[in-house]
Amino acid sequence: MPDIQVIDEREKQSAALTSLLAAIALTTFKIVVGILTGSLGILAEAAHSGLDLVAAAMTWLAVRISGRPPDSEHLYGHGKVENLSALAETLLLLLTCAWIVWEAVRRLQYHRVDVEVTIWSFVVMITSIAIDVSRSRVLARTAKKYNSQALEADALHFQTDIWSSSVVILGLICVKTGEWFPALAWLREADAIAALGVCALVIWVSWQLGRRTIDALVDTAPAGMEERILAAVQAVPGVQNCHAIRVRYSGPVAFIDLHVLVDGNQTLFEAHALTETIEGVIRQIVPGADVTVHPEPY
Repeated sequence: MPDIQVIDEREKQSAALTSLLAAIALTTFKIVVGILTGSLGILAEAAHSGLDLVAAAMTWLAVRISGRPPDSEHLYGHGKVENLSALAETLLLLLTCAWIVWEAVRRLQYHRVDVEVTIWSFVVMITSIAIDVSRSRVLARTAKKYNSQALEADALHFQTDIWSSSVVILGLICVKTGEWFPALAWLREADAIAALGVCALVIWVSWQLGRRTIDALVDTAPAGMEERILAAVQAVPGVQNCHAIRVRYSGPVAFIDLHVLVDGNQTLFEAHALTETIEGVIRQIVPGADVTVHPEPY
């Protein structure tokens, strides 16, 4: 493997590993504070962070495996591992949401729990937001640079954490306000309502992530990609027609094959040179794509 590819894989793995270590620290912090204060909002965030921990671990493993070169059993490489990791992360998110909704409804209707709001309640959530901002930026930047779906999913996950943590802080403020002003005692239920708000955000992200992951696993072509390739290839001098375009992604790598009609009087060398030109044009549209061009005599 060329040195530059080794450096690229190390950068991707470093971003994933940093996210994993941060998730471990943050999950532990939230669990301790949530148990001590009895806040369902913080415990919901702890469960969410625990899920982040699992997701970060899966992302790290997926990035390590997907970077392996093709072999005799995986002729298209190992990129689909990233898509499977994103799908597993989606399912974990939905399972966690189911538990949070059940517990929130139970507290609102049947079993009231007094939440102790302390300075640590706010410290843990503010710390969470600061860490998530840093993690999401690093992951998003690396995902965009290397077109990594696993890292992009992780970045999207942590961007959602920022908003969900903000919802929990709002819930804690409402609980404290209810303690200070007896006429607003109903605000003490805001913690459980904030937990439901967290779920709403997580479900939305899960839907977006799950839809994109399934599209990748069933080889759904990116919208408009075929039209762009067709227009670009037919604009190449010497190409009479372009058809049978197929596009599929395996992790960050796009595999594209197509047929073109060319002058039947061309020599083999000329036809090969033309296919090289076509491959270069396509890679301007999809950088790093694995392109196969089949020339046919016109």
